[in-house]
Amino acid sequence: MQATAAVFHSSGRPLELTKVSLPTLADGEVLVKIDCCTLCGSDLHSISGARQVPIPSILGHEILGHVQEVVGDVRDVDGNAVNVGDRVVWSVAASCGECFFCTIGPVQKCESLFKYGHEEFRDNHPLSGGLATHCHLAAGTAIVQVPDDLSDVVACPSSCATATVAAALRTAGDVDGRTVVIHGAGMLGLTAAAMLRSNGATNVVVSDLDEVRAQRAKQFGATHVSLDGLADLSNGRGADIVLDMSGSPDAMESSLELLRVGGRLILVGAVFPARPLRMQADQLVRKMLRVEGVHNYESGDLQTAVRFLLEAGSDFPFASLVDREFSLSDVNAAVQETHDSGAFRVAVRP
Repeated sequence: MQATAAVFHSSGRPLELTKVSLPTLADGEVLVKIDCCTLCGSDLHSISGARQVPIPSILGHEILGHVQEVVGDVRDVDGNAVNVGDRVVWSVAASCGECFFCTIGPVQKCESLFKYGHEEFRDNHPLSGGLATHCHLAAGTAIVQVPDDLSDVVACPSSCATATVAAALRTAGDVDGRTVVIHGAGMLGLTAAAMLRSNGATNVVVSDLDEVRAQRAKQFGATHVSLDGLADLSNGRGADIVLDMSGSPDAMESSLELLRVGGRLILVGAVFPARPLRMQADQLVRKMLRVEGVHNYESGDLQTAVRFLLEAGSDFPFASLVDREFSLSDVNAAVQETHDSGAFRVAVRP
C-alpha cells in the first residue's frame, strides 16, 4: 500500500503530490491515517521562505487521525495502551528519553528531537508531516486520545497552538485573579485569552494592531482590547503577566513598562528572525522582572490542551476559526486561501 503526501521543495514552488510506500514499523512506532490537518502560521512562514526548514519536507504539524497500525506496547500520555482505531493527536516532537535534555530538561529540546512537519523528506522516515494521508509516529511521541465529541477542526490545533499556550500558562504560574496582557490576537492569543479566563484570570487585556482581530478576542474571553485602561485595572501597579504571542520586537520591548514589580514576561511568538531587542537592564533588576521564553511544550501540556478543549472549548467559538476545508489534492489552493484571506486556520483533509 501507498500513502500520498504533499511535498514542499522550495519557496515559490507549489507543493507536489507524491506517492510514498507505507513504512515497516519498528518497536514503539505507530502509523496513523490522517483525518485532518490545519495549516499553522509557521507553515505559511516556511512556504514563504521567512522561516527555514529542511527541504524537501512534508509540512503540517496540527494533525488528527485514527491509528492504523501499532508495533509493541505503546502507551498514551495517560498510560493507556494505544490500539488500532484510536482517534489521536500527538506532540509536535518526539524525544529520545535518554539524552541530557531528556533527563535534566527541557525535554522538548532533546538532542535528537524528531519534529513533525519540520523533518527532511528522507527514505527511512518520509511520512513525518500532516499534509499527507498517513503519518509515521516515532517512538517517544506523546500521544493523547481524543473523544468523538470533540470535532476535528477544534482538536487539530491542540498539538500546536493550544498545547503551546498551556506551556506558556504553566510557565507563567497561577493566573487566578490576575491581570494579564496578551500581545497578538492570532490563534495563540485567542486561545490564551480563553484559557486564562477559564483558569480564573480577572482581567485579560488583548492588544493587536488589527482592530478586527482585537475585537474578535472578546468572543474568547478578553475583558479589554486596549492597553489604555491598564493602570486603572491594576490599581496603578501594572500587569501581573504579559504574554507575547506576536513576535513583534516593539511589543516585547514595551512589555517591561506594562508589568508590575515582580511581574512576568513570557515570550512565545518570536519564532522567526527579527531585530535584536532593546531592554533596560536596570528596569529588569529594579522591578524584579522575570523574562522567559517558551518553545514547543512538554507532553503534559498536550494533555492539558485536549482536556481544556473538551471541558471548556464549547464556551468559545473555536470551530469558527477554521474558515474553509480543502482536500489534499487542493492543498495549494488551501495555502493560497490562508495567505490571501488571513484566516486563522484552514483545514486540509486527505
